[in-house]
Amino acid sequence: MLDGNQRRTVSGSAAVGLAVPVALLALTGLASLLIGSGEVGPVRSWREVAGGAGDAEAAFAVWHLRWPRTVVAVAVGAALGTAGAVLQAVARNPLAEPGLLGVSAGASTGVVLVITLGGSVATLGPHIAVTGALLGCLAAVGAARLRGVGDDPLRLVLAGAALSGLLGSFTSVLLLVDQRTADEVRFWTVGGVAGRDVGELAEVTPALLLGGLLVLLVARPLAALALGEQAAASLGHRPGRTRLTAIVAVALLVGGATAVAGPIGFVGLVVPFAARALVGPDLRRVLLPSLLLGPVVVLAADVTARLLVRPYEMPLGVVTAVIGAPVLVAVVRSRRVPAL
Repeated sequence: MLDGNQRRTVSGSAAVGLAVPVALLALTGLASLLIGSGEVGPVRSWREVAGGAGDAEAAFAVWHLRWPRTVVAVAVGAALGTAGAVLQAVARNPLAEPGLLGVSAGASTGVVLVITLGGSVATLGPHIAVTGALLGCLAAVGAARLRGVGDDPLRLVLAGAALSGLLGSFTSVLLLVDQRTADEVRFWTVGGVAGRDVGELAEVTPALLLGGLLVLLVARPLAALALGEQAAASLGHRPGRTRLTAIVAVALLVGGATAVAGPIGFVGLVVPFAARALVGPDLRRVLLPSLLLGPVVVLAADVTARLLVRPYEMPLGVVTAVIGAPVLVAVVRSRRVPAL
């Protein structure tokens, strides 16, 4: 039992763990509406956001260009942040991340294959992306567990990196074979939210909602698994079923996000790392900050992508990689790498 001081400490930590992400989400969301790579600057954009000033160009830039990509970025970031937290809990490995374990690569390769074969991304993209994400995750975990090495976090990451490289090579071959779809395929190799609209997000919303529901169902059993399989089983949970449900949830979230925005790496690594720094390692407390911090990272990276090479835009996936690589190095050098 916790005494009064301990309860107050826990409550204060939880409040900070929510207040900081909410404040950052509000700031980055506003920045996404005010800042762009074009001629409509923050001052004109603010006037439009504050109530409109009869500026047709600013209205178009804010509500027709920046607002849809902001909404998409929020949804994609929330999905990737949550998926990263769940995947790290499943693998008991702070290095586990959708981009490093073949999940994002499997989803994007599936969509590229649909494009190359002349299929409709609007109708088949979400289903193929989810299926590819699930197969990629299962393949990486299965490869890492060969000869009983599945509990080694570094080998798991190496297996995922090898699979991602293999799928990336396959995507490059498809690009060389079919030059007619080169531009569209190129989007699915780097990712981004530029030009995405709310209608495309609506196509993957069922997958994202179902993935979120599965996360809610599996959060408590996954937290129990941190105590060990025997302890979790003694509490009435089924470790095998819990892991399978969690992997399906990750596939739905990552597949849906990839279907609308392409592969965006390192978000699932950075976000849980930051969330645990705020609220501690308990998955049940990490999920909500991850849900909020995911959009913060994607929005901040998207705004940065608009400013680095103005009047053009840098691919969002490149910016998130620049942000995530130092975090990956920090986690690898940490003494907490072996297990969560």
